[in-house]
Amino acid sequence: MSCIPSSHLIVIPRLRVQNANAISSPLTHGFPAMTAFLGLMWALERKLQKAGIDVPMNAIGVVCHDHQEQVTEGGFVKTFCLTRNPVSKAGKTAAIVEEGRIHLEVSLVIGINTESWSDEYLPHIAETLTSMRIAGGTIHPQEKPWLRRYQSWVVDLTGTEADRAEKFRAMSRELLPGFSLVARDDLLDQRYAEMAAKNPGVDVSRLDAWLSLSRFNWRYQQNQEGGKGEWQHDRKGWIVPIPVGYGALSDVYPPGTATNACDNTTSFRFVESVYSVGEWVSLHRLQSAEQLLWYADSQPDNGLYRCRNDYSSHAVNQNVI
Repeated sequence: MSCIPSSHLIVIPRLRVQNANAISSPLTHGFPAMTAFLGLMWALERKLQKAGIDVPMNAIGVVCHDHQEQVTEGGFVKTFCLTRNPVSKAGKTAAIVEEGRIHLEVSLVIGINTESWSDEYLPHIAETLTSMRIAGGTIHPQEKPWLRRYQSWVVDLTGTEADRAEKFRAMSRELLPGFSLVARDDLLDQRYAEMAAKNPGVDVSRLDAWLSLSRFNWRYQQNQEGGKGEWQHDRKGWIVPIPVGYGALSDVYPPGTATNACDNTTSFRFVESVYSVGEWVSLHRLQSAEQLLWYADSQPDNGLYRCRNDYSSHAVNQNVI
């Protein structure tokens, strides 16, 4: 499966988000999960439909310009800055659910595929989005909304392949400096193959490969000429472990049969997080919208509900500056 080609890109630049959820999964933190941004896109689409604006949204890309995770400073081990809740009736500290928060400045790029686009939709889309939350975080109004860098715009991708590439590059320049999170499932497959080849007869799992990619693996490299060696690590690029969706733990239960479900009209299924590897890439290194955008890939029969990004399959030269 690959991303549906977009006829237009809706660019909503430099949103200031306060107190977004920094805990993206049970095992990762530092930036909201891409599933949160896909959920935002679907919620925005539904709100627009209720307002009489039919804009089919297929994929979303996120450009991060600044971030400030709310953690303690100093030291190798950091902890989240948590709220202090009132004491219980017994005078003791009440139990809390740990919440990680992060302040963000992000730009959203939403891919749509429609033949009936009207520029009159854009103000309604931007206004509707400001009334919503991003990963639980509050969107703050811009201090200087009249500046061009804070105004939303639309990129028309209905031309030739060369026109699409040029318009995407122009959009990328407008959003610099900024970094985008892209999927690097290929690195996970590569590390798994390398570890299996180095350890014949040992049961190497993909979890081992994922953990290996999630850390700096330092090794002492001897000098071939007999001089003093040096410590080197195998990290190339800004590689991070990320959640990419959910895997089924149970069958699908009919609506109303699961106790304490959110509602009694939707089918229910127990799931767990699915993990992969991502990379933060400067926006000017991307060559097309397909490398930026994330989209949903739901396979209920296989028990897999995940989001995907086509950076690896569309990357021609990842070393272009």
